[in-house]
Amino acid sequence: MNILIVEPFHTGSHKAWAEGYQKHSRHQIELLTLPGRHWKWRMAGGAVALAQEFNKKKLQPDLILATDMLDFSTFLGLIDVSQPHLELASGAIYFHENQITYPWSPTDSDKPLKRDHHYGFINYTSALAANAVFFNSEFHRRSFLEALPKFLKMFPDYNGMENVDLIAEKSEVLHLGMEFPPPPPEGGTGLEVADVKVPTLVWNHRWEYDKNPEEFFELIFRLETKGVDYQLIVLGESYKNSPPIFAKAKEKLAHRILHWGFAESKEAYFEWLRKGDILPVTSRQDFFGGSVVEAMACGCIPLLPKRLAYPEHLPAEWHEQLFYESKNSLYEKLKSMLLNINEIKEKVAPEKFVAMYDWSNLAPRYDAAMEHLIQKHK
Repeated sequence: MNILIVEPFHTGSHKAWAEGYQKHSRHQIELLTLPGRHWKWRMAGGAVALAQEFNKKKLQPDLILATDMLDFSTFLGLIDVSQPHLELASGAIYFHENQITYPWSPTDSDKPLKRDHHYGFINYTSALAANAVFFNSEFHRRSFLEALPKFLKMFPDYNGMENVDLIAEKSEVLHLGMEFPPPPPEGGTGLEVADVKVPTLVWNHRWEYDKNPEEFFELIFRLETKGVDYQLIVLGESYKNSPPIFAKAKEKLAHRILHWGFAESKEAYFEWLRKGDILPVTSRQDFFGGSVVEAMACGCIPLLPKRLAYPEHLPAEWHEQLFYESKNSLYEKLKSMLLNINEIKEKVAPEKFVAMYDWSNLAPRYDAAMEHLIQKHK
């Protein structure tokens, strides 16, 4: 079977997902992409450029798998389906995120001008046009479908409320496939560990508002006042307008920092994660939480808010110990972890919790879903 992945924003986790599935699928997968920049323009105009490229190359896929960054209905309307083969092509969309429930940056100029609904509407019509709608987590699927009626009610008439059920009927979850690093040379199960003299905290997310760095560093500053010993690794991609708390924290916590900034390679990134012990997470939004899963795969013990997609990553028996429900609970649990790190590392093997997301486990599920879709719409 020939599958065409159409990705207007080919960078970061979107690129890793597309190339990961291409690498691990038993089917032939071709990528049709645009560089990952100018995300609003990619959602508005990417479909036109990619449809032109599709027609130029005379592509003949059995199935088109687009992502949420594509205006899928426009793309399908512009591609040349005059060839009989393409009349049978099925179309599916994969939601890494969506613009209906994604929290908007307070500095975004579209928000006060009330231009922000356009991008959510593209997600809605794309889901409507697709034969199947895949979400990267159950939380994402549920939150999108629950938010859709309120979103549609904003419009004056002919708002298509009946379409919510149509989209729900063709929706399912395909968790994000990921490539994890191989075990460290010395091997080990994650249960037999050397004593940790000074435990190391990790931040490994994008330096943006939705990851809530203010609350993370306020937590760390609070530890400073209580004399709790720790070290700090800060990873992740920074941007021109990254929150100013990062500059403040770098100066204030200089004596604690082992590493600060974007890792020079994926290998170096994973090596820094392996040096970490605890991953306190304060994010306001994660439809899946790829950076959290990567840290867990490298042995970092997570301390997570009990919301968003995070509960899907851990067995129920670990929820009480590894989740928090308030700022004070986060602080108290983190302090306890820091003081009892050796005991905790003997019991918790976070890499085992997330092994299910390795492409070796998920690629067969993706392939089966695509094969079923083709059979259903022949």
